[in-house]
Amino acid sequence: MKSYRIAIVGVLGAVGSEMVRMLEKSSIAVEFFKPLDTAENVGELVDFRGSAWAVQEAKEGKFEDIDIALFSAGALASKTLAPIAVAEGAVVIDNSSQWRMDEGVPLVVPEVNSEALRTHSGIIANPNCSTIQMVTALKPLQDAFGIKRVVVSTYQAVSGSGTAGIEELREQTSAVLANEAVDIRTYPHQIAFNVIPQIDDFLENGYTKEEWKLVEETHKILGADIPVSPTAVRVPVYRGHSESINVEFERSFDLDEVYLVFETAPGILIMDDVAKGEYPLAIECEGKGEVRVGRIRRDFSVKSGINMWVVSDNLLKGAALNTVQIAEKLIHLGLVGHESANSR
Repeated sequence: MKSYRIAIVGVLGAVGSEMVRMLEKSSIAVEFFKPLDTAENVGELVDFRGSAWAVQEAKEGKFEDIDIALFSAGALASKTLAPIAVAEGAVVIDNSSQWRMDEGVPLVVPEVNSEALRTHSGIIANPNCSTIQMVTALKPLQDAFGIKRVVVSTYQAVSGSGTAGIEELREQTSAVLANEAVDIRTYPHQIAFNVIPQIDDFLENGYTKEEWKLVEETHKILGADIPVSPTAVRVPVYRGHSESINVEFERSFDLDEVYLVFETAPGILIMDDVAKGEYPLAIECEGKGEVRVGRIRRDFSVKSGINMWVVSDNLLKGAALNTVQIAEKLIHLGLVGHESANSR
């Protein structure tokens, strides 16, 4: 079995740490592992498959011996370092927003559009977490019934903001319960015991950047300009994004057909027995790799449509796991390795 030389950039962050865990569990034979982070973290130890590896600084010259570099260090770092990594021979799979809408960069969810990997020129983008779970659920419906329109409301966990969001919710919750003043840093308003209908900055059209990602990324991944009407909300949940999705179809359907489509779709777990109170919950998705779908019901307000509730671990399928799955698919397709890296 061919082995590969893997680096993770931003290895000590919330997503970077999950990338290490997902890479450990993956099918990839790792020849050696290089954890990369900022200069102040050099020397920190990262455990990987039974060995401790010292963190090195992510900079020029660190990718010459690397086949695949998984990036989770933010858009600015990716903008600077990803082209360097490619020039030094690595294939970059980037979890930031930097390259997602670049015309020459594939935006990939392996269960949805893995063939797009064949067009890569060294950089592959991981979609936004909320987009990943939505298109995973939409793709089999698009293939079966055609999609006319999507209305989505997201309920996104604070871990989507990294460790800063997690700490802010924890601190504010303690403060409120102790009847103390809350410190607001990461979010525009108090997040503890609250919901905030704003994720990222507002655009001139009245939508937030997070909402508009759902529109543009869905179009790019599915290869169709399906109308998408999004609302993104931050909720006081540590981990796991939930989405209420309304889908209007091009053709008529039986509800049993929808269940059958989901039963055979990759990456989907149906949890839908309302009589038993069974439906996807954020609190139960942590550490689970699939996209969970439930509350599937006909939308009687349109000729042909459904409502559904979609939940996934935003740090796994929404980030780290999808990134590692892209790497696995690259290897399966023969699109990376010592020879292919040197031939670019």
